[in-house]
Amino acid sequence: MLCILGLGLLASSFTLLHQKQNEEWKPLFNGKDLGGWTVKIYPYEVGENYANTFRVAGDVIQVNYDGYGKSFDNRFGHLYYNTPYSHYHLKLEYRFIGDLYPGAPSYTLRNSGVMFHSQDPKTMPANQDWPISVEMQFLGGLSDGKARTTGNMCSPGTHIYYKGELLETHCINSTSKTYDGNQWVKAELIVLGDSIIHHIIEGDTVLSYSKPHIGGPVVNNFDPRIKIDGTALKRGFIALQSEGQPIEFRKILLKDLSNGTKN
Repeated sequence: MLCILGLGLLASSFTLLHQKQNEEWKPLFNGKDLGGWTVKIYPYEVGENYANTFRVAGDVIQVNYDGYGKSFDNRFGHLYYNTPYSHYHLKLEYRFIGDLYPGAPSYTLRNSGVMFHSQDPKTMPANQDWPISVEMQFLGGLSDGKARTTGNMCSPGTHIYYKGELLETHCINSTSKTYDGNQWVKAELIVLGDSIIHHIIEGDTVLSYSKPHIGGPVVNNFDPRIKIDGTALKRGFIALQSEGQPIEFRKILLKDLSNGTKN
């Protein structure tokens, strides 16, 4: 009887622990609308969701350009979650859909990503094209038998340290496999302030680096009061990208690892 009671208490403890772990994950997307998110699309003012670029379709956030007319016209956009974070574990799923929009740069073919440690979109002039941020870049395979990694790193207006050395290259590839077709891909990002960052694809850590800070080109028409080169990026906003390739995002969850700190 005591043994049965002990097993029952043990099972209850495991159940409570499992529930607590689940409660630590916060959904950033409610599955219904874009509440809690803010759009910034070049060259429009913050808050203008031009041609309904970012929309909810079913239980996903969809990036679509069916209202863009005859050309993309470099209308790069981002959808920002309204709360900034410093230390966290982010996970989401993405899949590419449809064809590259006419006039979008060729490098954006099956190309998207999630920006993090981003500046507040409210600090971006209307004609600023990219946020000062770090990007976990998502690339889809081209079904041509050639390797095309995903979970890469790109750095608009920023630099990082890679393998202990300052890296000023705009993008570096991960060690991931190639994902052809329109399959859902699981991506995770572990960010610990301005120290270490890990990119994870389908459960495998495919890239790690450290010390993100402001510096370098790529971002245009920024407010010089915001882009102070050398400044450590300790926290910032998370944003989903639109740059000409239709894509869907779902199951966007975040676990806050900051323990209440504001650094």
